[in-house]
Amino acid sequence: MRNIPQALTIAGSDSGGGAGIQADLKTFQMRGVFGTSAITAVTAQNTLGVSGIHLIPTEMITAQLDAVAADFHVSAFKIGMLGDADVIECVAQALQRHTLGRSVLDPVMIAKGGAPLLQQSAVEALKTLLLPLADVVTPNLPEAEALTGIKVSDDKSAQEAASALQACGAKTVVLKGGHLENSQSAVCRDWVFTPEGDFVLESPRIPTRHTHGTGCTFSACIAAELAKGHDVADAVRTAKAFISAAVADALEIGQGHGPTNHWAYYRQTGAI
Repeated sequence: MRNIPQALTIAGSDSGGGAGIQADLKTFQMRGVFGTSAITAVTAQNTLGVSGIHLIPTEMITAQLDAVAADFHVSAFKIGMLGDADVIECVAQALQRHTLGRSVLDPVMIAKGGAPLLQQSAVEALKTLLLPLADVVTPNLPEAEALTGIKVSDDKSAQEAASALQACGAKTVVLKGGHLENSQSAVCRDWVFTPEGDFVLESPRIPTRHTHGTGCTFSACIAAELAKGHDVADAVRTAKAFISAAVADALEIGQGHGPTNHWAYYRQTGAI
């Protein structure tokens, strides 16, 4: 039997194809990983925004997770959009029943166009049920503030927010700095806090509106690298390079916040 790395994404479906399950599976494929999925919600959206959200019944989410776990050798998984506390609880229960490898939690709360993707009442459930299970958590700055109450504006506040998330049980925290307010810097800074040590990753700040699905793609790439057996620090570094290339080489699809280019990193490097 061929030793093909396999990963799982637990997330919502994006009918526009730029984020969610669709972005995750594209990323897995471009990193040489076979992707499986459990869909938590179906959204009606495009690059202009979200016009509808339908949460999948928890029994069906459980059935998807049980089916994947029964047949595939998943060595890493990522969690994206969950929607409400009932979905969070059902996913947490399934993860406690199954061994699915290392985990990446992308706390999806708000769509690129501003639509809420996680009910406020579910934030506490996310903190208590899923953060303790996360090998890596990848909030952007608004998400980090929603989870910790700490507004990240510099290295000191980033450390405080990361410490608060690690106190909830997350092992590695990646704070994505793309939303840093009033930034006139030519670089985009991410803070990475691991049990082995902390470091900062920087990339050129690219003036583009085509950033739909960046968070999904970034976290999916980390999960793909973990599925291949890489350590967390290397996985995060590869994901940073992958998403930087995806944003820099814009597809310019759609009339609003267009999707990132999932082919770009491979075309630039030839690496899988």
